[in-house]
Amino acid sequence: MKIVDYAAYETIHLSRTDGIVELRLHTDDGPLQWSLTAHDELEHVFLALSRDASAEIVILTGTGAEFSGPDVPPGASGARAIPADAFDGIAEVGSRLLRNFLEIPVPVIAAVNGPARRHPELPLMADIVLASDDALFQDPAHFRGGMVPGDGVHVVFPYLMGPTRASYFLLMAEELRAEEARRIGLVNEVMPRQTLVARARAVARILLEQPRRVRRASRALFTAELKRRLANDLDHGFALERYAHIARD
Repeated sequence: MKIVDYAAYETIHLSRTDGIVELRLHTDDGPLQWSLTAHDELEHVFLALSRDASAEIVILTGTGAEFSGPDVPPGASGARAIPADAFDGIAEVGSRLLRNFLEIPVPVIAAVNGPARRHPELPLMADIVLASDDALFQDPAHFRGGMVPGDGVHVVFPYLMGPTRASYFLLMAEELRAEEARRIGLVNEVMPRQTLVARARAVARILLEQPRRVRRASRALFTAELKRRLANDLDHGFALERYAHIARD
């Protein structure tokens, strides 16, 4: 039974072709500018997809020349604008966001169409990661923005790139460009943006050639280790992020 209401989201355009579900992130049909609306809707749509028995493959991409923004320049601190009581609710949704992503039971392909500066871990948690040649990954909103990077990036990035490189990436708000991300194993293919979504659709068709049970069992296998790491460390990270935020208030 199809669970997802494809007209329900302000920041996610959803379409389906032969069981391939495409999620295109946007703000007013331009590049996604991260907001609490996007935060809440992604948590919800990942949960819905985890229950959508008609989905066979998921493609996650952005709009225009940017996967997710905005940047947070040095010296800015958007965290101070969040009241402590509101932060509790944000943390609760954020805790479910990554877990719901991993509960999607079918292969996920990320097509990173430009800079991913907000929640850059999300596309990198996909089973297959394709990127445009002008894409980059950066986390400027946490430590540089005055927040503890404890909402899952502290789990995902050390898992993907090792602890020493990950701590530098998070503390220094390093820009990791597409070719370097491919070189160290975070990205599978790099190409011009104009061909990116077409390539993602072609890869999805290749995956569809295998039996449904094989695809789903493979997804369960590939997500098992990260699920274990999130189960062990995600809540601890959120507790420290909340503590530092509330103590400052």
